[in-house]
Amino acid sequence: MPAKKKKTKIFLWEGQTAKGAKSGEVEGYSKDDIEKLLISQGVTPTKIKAKPMEIVLFPPKIQNKDLMVFTRQMATMLDAGLPLIQGLEMLSAQVENPTFKKVLKEVREDVEQGKSFPDALKKHPKVFDNLYVNLVAAGEVAGIMANVMTRLSEYIEKAEALKHKVKAALKYPMIVSFVALAIIAGMMIYIIPTFKTIFSNMNSQLPAPTQFLVTLSDWIVANTLLLFGSFAGFIFVFKTWKNSKKGSQIWDSFMIKVPVFGPLLKKVAVARFSRTMSTLLGAGVNLLEALEVVARSSGNFVIEMALLKVKKAVSEGRSLTQPLNETGVFPPLVVQMIGVGENAGALDVMLTKIADFYDEEVDAAVDGLTSMIEPIMMVVLGGVVGGMIVVMYLPIFQMGNAAG
Repeated sequence: MPAKKKKTKIFLWEGQTAKGAKSGEVEGYSKDDIEKLLISQGVTPTKIKAKPMEIVLFPPKIQNKDLMVFTRQMATMLDAGLPLIQGLEMLSAQVENPTFKKVLKEVREDVEQGKSFPDALKKHPKVFDNLYVNLVAAGEVAGIMANVMTRLSEYIEKAEALKHKVKAALKYPMIVSFVALAIIAGMMIYIIPTFKTIFSNMNSQLPAPTQFLVTLSDWIVANTLLLFGSFAGFIFVFKTWKNSKKGSQIWDSFMIKVPVFGPLLKKVAVARFSRTMSTLLGAGVNLLEALEVVARSSGNFVIEMALLKVKKAVSEGRSLTQPLNETGVFPPLVVQMIGVGENAGALDVMLTKIADFYDEEVDAAVDGLTSMIEPIMMVVLGGVVGGMIVVMYLPIFQMGNAAG
């Protein structure tokens, strides 16, 4: 039976030095260890106690920014010749995010106990994905860990920038749609009932459009809780379905064919594929492993299936170019450029150029999409709200005509 793993604690200490009283906190296994450590540093300890545990009900999530900063700092430390364990200890001490601090502490402890760095990272798949672990493993085998960590930090930075571009494209229509729904709901629940009171004193039959809006408003007011509950239930069911295997397949296949967003998603997929492949191949990962990792981390079922077919074809001895072309997912220009890079023995360099080019393409597509959607959303919102106002004033217009 394996020995139980010892856990370190944070200790608060007070003591005397040649320059006077000092205090601080340090990580260790026991008070005796801390006392020996302080004495070795010229401190006569007067008080050592374990730091009280902090209970965090909602621990902060680990952001890609946290991972990027850690990776870049680790690359700098390794490049300067600092041992891996010492680098992990220093970085885990200065990380502000408590969730990430805990992860790094566990990684350091695993490495201290003899695990390889990639194996220690693999225990935390939500933080360090397959791409990260595979690159670190390749760097460890080739003895170029600092170079690989630098590549990784650059990859994370560019991938995050790409993600923000896509979010920017989707954010505006979502905000406008939410505002439009809020305005329509406010009119239905608060404004139209006020008009209804006015109409009740007119002693005349309402026009059909006005009567429809009044009846709809009455129903919405009477079933507000049911509507909100149904909406929340729909969102929950949709997310559950979308996160299921079958649901994600159907949704991804649908989204990549949508007229407006489909081309943008394809550009994003090409940029991500090219950047990831370039990073993996540049770090020394072989082509088949790289295709497997890129497929699993593509984030889209259609792209994943296409790349797995390409991997199978390559494993059977075919070149990379023809199977990529047969998928129908990658543009002919991209396939031709990959073919040139493959023939020249500089595939990773060519993939980097493709990724840079498609990053710019995504920028242009996002700008074009935003400029196109903005007037459309304004016209739709203005048309709906303006139409409702006109319909509610129809009885008043009729009264004016009758009086005339």
